[in-house]
Amino acid sequence: MDFRIDPDQCVACMACVRVCPADAVAVQGPEVRIVDEACTRCGLCLPACPHDAIVATGDVARALELAIGGRAALILSVESAAYFYPATPEQVVNACYAAGFRTVHRGVLGDELVAREYLDLWNEDGWGTMIRSTCPVIVQTVRAQYPELIPYLAPVATPIAAEARYLKRMYGAGTQVAYAGVCITEGGLDVDAAITLDDLTTLLERRNVRIDQQEPYFSRLPEERRRHWSTAGGLPLELLREESHASKRFRKVRGLGALEGIARAVAVDRIELGFVDILPCEGCLDHPLLGPRDELFRRREIVGATEPTRSLQPVVDDAVAQGVQVGESFPVLVPGRRPGAEQVESILEQIGLAPNGRPWDCGACGYGTCQAFAEAAALERTTLKSCPPYLDKTATQAQLQAAEDGLTGLATFRVLRDRLSSEVARSDRTGQSFAVLFVDLDNFKQVNDQFGHEAGNEVLRRTALECGSHMRGGDEFVMVLVHTGAEGAVGVAEKVRSGVEGMGRRVGYPAGLVTVSIGVAEFAPGRGPAVEDVLVAADRALYRAKAAGRNQVALGEQ
Repeated sequence: MDFRIDPDQCVACMACVRVCPADAVAVQGPEVRIVDEACTRCGLCLPACPHDAIVATGDVARALELAIGGRAALILSVESAAYFYPATPEQVVNACYAAGFRTVHRGVLGDELVAREYLDLWNEDGWGTMIRSTCPVIVQTVRAQYPELIPYLAPVATPIAAEARYLKRMYGAGTQVAYAGVCITEGGLDVDAAITLDDLTTLLERRNVRIDQQEPYFSRLPEERRRHWSTAGGLPLELLREESHASKRFRKVRGLGALEGIARAVAVDRIELGFVDILPCEGCLDHPLLGPRDELFRRREIVGATEPTRSLQPVVDDAVAQGVQVGESFPVLVPGRRPGAEQVESILEQIGLAPNGRPWDCGACGYGTCQAFAEAAALERTTLKSCPPYLDKTATQAQLQAAEDGLTGLATFRVLRDRLSSEVARSDRTGQSFAVLFVDLDNFKQVNDQFGHEAGNEVLRRTALECGSHMRGGDEFVMVLVHTGAEGAVGVAEKVRSGVEGMGRRVGYPAGLVTVSIGVAEFAPGRGPAVEDVLVAADRALYRAKAAGRNQVALGEQ
């Protein structure tokens, strides 16, 4: 089975990155893709994606080819009863026969083979800790992330792999086997084609077979459906009974996150945990491919109602089973590419430290520590878009940049308007006036044309120093003078005008070239002008100063 991301639906929201326990999602700019060799097929990304951009598909073409050939066996998972409901299991099996499969099995034989193997291990002495290995997601996660636990994995194949081997032994080594279910990596190389239940629906449609048109009873003598030793998933019923007795030899654990604690307990603290019944979810009926978690109990009820009475005798043919290898080994994986130390350090610097001087380690990105996140980002398994502290930091920097002119270091017009609103509110409360000055360089274009843009920039910087703070940059400056009336504002404006004129002469420009015209307007509570009009009044005063010959101060209406 392959998980892939539909680029037409993906918006790079990083939801899949945050939930993927295998770091199997690669992010390269706007492109997000699943790294097949790293993916454990746990399916957690499916419900996490709010845009339905993740698609799980099996080898439909190969399964269709096997069905058309008419000689292949199909292993149909017991979860199919819940998936195809309200169609009955009998109708689904009949449809699979009608599609061309030679025989249709329900996964019971594999569960029985594996359960018997577990019983044999259970009855041995001295194993200390043994971890359930029926789930390929658990096995792959252990091999990739917790190699210290590999020796503790039960040396048992998955039920589907065991059943595929059994069927090839029963029908002949050349028998081809397809599997339709939710955890379709379970069969591994023993299965010739693995498809999802969605894929099975597609296959039946292509074969012009409708489930709802099938008879509600088996049209052929059904293959074995009863259980003797096993429960769904391959564990013996005898082991599961230990759970109700609070046995120290049996521990039920759910969730991939528990593997870290198990690894510490076994490899570091040297604790014997007994048999660890661990699954990434509440069994295959809880798999994301079957639907939302809040329907789990409904699915259990449906499947439970289809289970036949347990057999009093073994249902596996010993003569066939003796030639089937149910044991399994789990070699250590070769470590993959490691991120460069300098690249990781660079990412950590971009994130920064928390106010207490320590790494944030907030976990909001989906990783336990900033170090782990930085390593994943260096391998293009995530991006800084998933890091809230970094986003907050960049947002703050952007606000500061938006608030400050890069050339003069003065506040921008956006800040002026915010400050002006605050001054209006203060003025209304206190009854005190404030003034606004519009300052414009008279001959700025001539300075640029005659002496170059660098010279013009230097004039702007020096003019800003003369004007002070609370101003908007460009070749116009705005000053807000708090607690100041018209008379005081005109005095300040005259000082600025003469200061700029003197600055121009000091740096060597011709007399009268570097000068400013200034428009002054006063805001007086109760006397006007209106809030927006104070800027208009200052602007009109500025143009009167220019019209009067420049290098002057003009007062606008109150």
